[in-house]
Amino acid sequence: MFTAAVAALLALAALHLTQGTSEVDAGDLLRLVAGTADQHVWNVLEGARLPRLAGAVLVGIALGASGVLLQSVARNALASPDTLAVNAGSYLAVTAVAAFGITLPFLSGLGVAFTGALLTAGLVLALSAGGGESATTRLILAGSATAMAANSLVSLLILLFQEETTGLFAWGSGSLNLAGFDTMAQAAPLVLLAIVAAMLVAPRLDLLRLGDDTASSLGVHVRRTRTAVVICSLVLAACAVTVAGPIGFVGLAAPVIARQIARRFPALLAHRALIPFSALCGALVIVASDLAVRAILGADKSIEIPVGVTTTILGAGVMVWLARSVTSAGSEDRPAILHGAANRGRLAFLLILGGLAAASVGALFAGMLAGDTMLLGGDLVNWIAGKTGASYTWIIEQRYPRVLAAILAGAALACAGAVTQGILRNPLAEPGLLGVTAGAGVGAVSLITWAPSSGAWAVTGVAAVGGLGAFALVYALAWRGGLDTSRLVLIGIGVWSIGMAAITLIILASDPWNTPKAMTWLSGTTYGRTADRLIPLTAALVVVLPLILAHRKEIDLLALDDDTPRTLGVRLERTRLLLLGAAAVLTAAAVAVVGVIGFVGLVAPHLARGLVGSRHTRVLPVSVFLGVLLVSLADTLGRTVIAPAQIPAGLVCSLIGTPYFVWLLWRTRTRTA
Repeated sequence: MFTAAVAALLALAALHLTQGTSEVDAGDLLRLVAGTADQHVWNVLEGARLPRLAGAVLVGIALGASGVLLQSVARNALASPDTLAVNAGSYLAVTAVAAFGITLPFLSGLGVAFTGALLTAGLVLALSAGGGESATTRLILAGSATAMAANSLVSLLILLFQEETTGLFAWGSGSLNLAGFDTMAQAAPLVLLAIVAAMLVAPRLDLLRLGDDTASSLGVHVRRTRTAVVICSLVLAACAVTVAGPIGFVGLAAPVIARQIARRFPALLAHRALIPFSALCGALVIVASDLAVRAILGADKSIEIPVGVTTTILGAGVMVWLARSVTSAGSEDRPAILHGAANRGRLAFLLILGGLAAASVGALFAGMLAGDTMLLGGDLVNWIAGKTGASYTWIIEQRYPRVLAAILAGAALACAGAVTQGILRNPLAEPGLLGVTAGAGVGAVSLITWAPSSGAWAVTGVAAVGGLGAFALVYALAWRGGLDTSRLVLIGIGVWSIGMAAITLIILASDPWNTPKAMTWLSGTTYGRTADRLIPLTAALVVVLPLILAHRKEIDLLALDDDTPRTLGVRLERTRLLLLGAAAVLTAAAVAVVGVIGFVGLVAPHLARGLVGSRHTRVLPVSVFLGVLLVSLADTLGRTVIAPAQIPAGLVCSLIGTPYFVWLLWRTRTRTA
């Protein structure tokens, strides 16, 4: 199998060298080998094609080995530099250094990337501790949230320091456009050293498969072994990020491929064979992915399209395939989401609701008054009366659609989040986990890219179709004789990753230098919204909110378990599908208007349960008002803090929501799901 893998890599490498933007082809390479080619052929190889191939092989080896080490330490086939936010941490550290104009030699840059990887990986592993049978779900949720927070900070730095971070958006998906061998020459010894060190502790990793107690009784120092393996893995991932950027999901796909082959050839299961074999598989994945981009989109586009987009689609597909076998933390084992505030009196509930309603009205006025130009209340009164001058009229007419867009989107996302958490019986779930956010984003970005003159209804309709199609795909993949909620969450995250990669691919393939367009959908913003764009979202709220409120008691029953609703005559699967579909419609409509805004559907329902208990008669309206407050205040802060520059509302929501999510995971880290 090693011989076959090396032969396949050599064949792909030979084919890779014949592909490029110049006219040098296989015949020229054969003449070069024979010594009859001119100097131009060698210049092309040395200047572009050989560095690209060498970078692909080196990064693939590093990520393949890093992934298999992380999976062995976590005893989790879904662990990887991506799902543990290792790549995101390295990317954030490198971007921060670039944004503040700090130039570092390679080894110093590697230290920055390693530090970022160490911090995020340590946080994810600490947050995912505990959880019993739901450890896999907790690990992926913690990694996804940490990666989202890191990527939000990266997006913020790219927007604030556009000149210093030029090209980092495309590099952030992994780029093999390397100039020369200098960086690889410095990285290769470190990659080799880390793999050799991992090979030395490989026999102890084999014993760790038997369990910590057994391994300890056989003389293995468990903590020391794990520390050494994690450090080796992080060094490998940091080297890969420093050379070519964060190339997604290779560290997940390559070890899975290696382990699947090892099932037929058990000799490969020993870590001294598995580590180098997984490294070879990583090289094969990246070289084959780069060839696929060139074959499908052409050599010219392969320069603009990061290879990491292709590997993310491949690796997230592998994640979905793995998640389909998850059954250990199914819905029948998950307890209801109950909260101690359930006994709060009716008067207290009405006071809380009234206070939140008043605060929402205050947020509306604050949004109208604050911005790059500060207004007074009298200006709004004069505008309503038609007495303002041309300049103030223009400012207010540009501002009120943005304020209303934030309010409507916050209400829609919070309501969808409350339904999603109740149906899935998971306080860590949010609408994006259904795949709706990514699907709606793909639909909207595709239409805007290829039909830029489309109206608001067309954009919303296509976004809704994309979001509902993604939701249908996630639901169908998660259905295996019944709906397992943990399986649904993991598959939803995989589909979300594929959708985000598809959005990046569409944007870079159509307009590679239009970073603001990318940020519009990937960061979530109300910039440039007009009143007619809000009509579809308003219509969705008017139609769907009463439907959800009418089924509030069914949501209460579904939040308990699967048996109680059946006993009381609820048609379980039809009701579950109807309500999740309603949440998907609200999410898709919100994404079509403001783009991708995360954490609103997670934070608002959880805060609502803390205030008024678990009954959805109370949770739903309180969640709506909390969502309105969160997005509205985030939009106002984004428009005001660094005016006239602006921070997208989605980034502000992520920066607010991530610490809350981290605290929530930490608080429940010693409990079962």
